[in-house]
Amino acid sequence: MREHQRAFESAGARLAAVGLGDSRYAGLFREETGITFPLLVDEERRAYRRARLPSASLLHLFRPENAVARTRARNAGHRQHSLGRNPFQLGGSFVFGPGNVDLFVHVAKTFGDHASVEELLAVVRRA
Repeated sequence: MREHQRAFESAGARLAAVGLGDSRYAGLFREETGITFPLLVDEERRAYRRARLPSASLLHLFRPENAVARTRARNAGHRQHSLGRNPFQLGGSFVFGPGNVDLFVHVAKTFGDHASVEELLAVVRRA
């Protein structure tokens, strides 16, 4: 998302990320990735539960689409950070509009299952 922050802001959106680690981990992540948008910490997974984001299992590690996502991330120069307390928590992507309206919701089905930047930008531009 960092590479596309200007495009989102030009379309009238503001970015934020929610992570599972503690504030120390968030600081290291911010330093390593160079993100400048808000990075919120949810150590107790409240937001994840509220959004009904599922957890994966060990079997997810063997899913073909997960292997593809791992290879894509590794080839792009990304690396796995420390696992933390909830390494199987899956994520999601959301676009919220004025008045607390959900314009877009993508719930990950496995690791590396993210909404595309193009898909998210299209929603923001239509809003």
